Amino acid sequence: MAKRMIAMLALMAALLAALGAAKVRQVRSERSQIRPPPPAAVTTTVARQEQWPVALSAVATVTAVQGVTVSADLPGTVDRIAFDSGAAVRQGDVLAELDTRRERAQLDAALANRKLAGLIVARMEAMIDKGVVSRTDYDRAQAEDEQSAARVGEIRATIERKTIRAPFGGMLGIRQINLGQYLSPGSAVVSLQSLDPIYVNFGVPQQRAAQLRAGLPVGIANGELSDAGLAGRVTAIDSLIDPATRNVQVQATFANPAHALRPGMFVQAEVSLEGSRAAIALPQSAISYAPYGDSVFVVTELSDPRGQTYRGVRQQFVKLGEARGDQVAVLSGVDDGDEVVTSGLFKLRNGAAVLVDNSIQPSNDPAPAPENS
Repeated sequence: MAKRMIAMLALMAALLAALGAAKVRQVRSERSQIRPPPPAAVTTTVARQEQWPVALSAVATVTAVQGVTVSADLPGTVDRIAFDSGAAVRQGDVLAELDTRRERAQLDAALANRKLAGLIVARMEAMIDKGVVSRTDYDRAQAEDEQSAARVGEIRATIERKTIRAPFGGMLGIRQINLGQYLSPGSAVVSLQSLDPIYVNFGVPQQRAAQLRAGLPVGIANGELSDAGLAGRVTAIDSLIDPATRNVQVQATFANPAHALRPGMFVQAEVSLEGSRAAIALPQSAISYAPYGDSVFVVTELSDPRGQTYRGVRQQFVKLGEARGDQVAVLSGVDDGDEVVTSGLFKLRNGAAVLVDNSIQPSNDPAPAPENS
């Protein structure tokens, strides 16, 4: 009985071994029939080190050198509006007048009292030397004369304060009053902004604050404004660093004759710092941007598991500097002479095979001039 069991177990083991060997041969056969994916078509450029001008970019806010909301100083009813919305005005131009009929009537009465007080003083001067009028009465008459003069000046100042004038030259906003409207003290009349020159304010990280000084040139590096020829200079650097952001505020002043810059606009300011540094300029299309780090794909000779060599890519993380037109500065991660992929990155992975076709290249101009710009 035991011999029969041993024989059956041996037979089962032999059968399982035969099945396993057959399965191994089948898997090997299927693997040998699997074809590797075709190489991805890409374009490349050879990295070259060059001197890159040092610049500092920051998101900036445009602010008027002088900007106010013109408001009523005293209460009253709008009697005349002397401006149009959006008009340019000079300092002292009349914008609006409030009803001053009551004050003008009071002025007429005060002028009459002033005239009477002056006559009384003149008559007393002729009689005081004769002893007809006491010195006390004369002094009282003089005081009343001065009080009447002060009253006239007070009413005239009230009338003048009800004439609303431009405190400085600039551009008006949209009118916020209407004829016959009653204005309380502080009621808004119109906004007034001085547009030429104009301020551009931005924050700079504290690590780079030491590179800044008054007088450095500043440009606008975004959209159509970069082609408008706007140029300014750093005019002020704050003495304090914001403890919330660890940034220092910088103010640049721009000439703005065409009023291309308006208060409240967001722009990309670029400060041209002194000197330059060595960097490798690559097209921005060559950079694979990711939250965990920016990288490029470098073309090199690789080996597959069977030891055969092929042209493939190696993903290399890089440290980036400033952008300039179509280019971006690579500060580290790429060596001079490396062949870097410039298009077709989305279909690549580390170790992927590539086929280089440079018949058409992406733009790589440090100062591009797009059509219809």
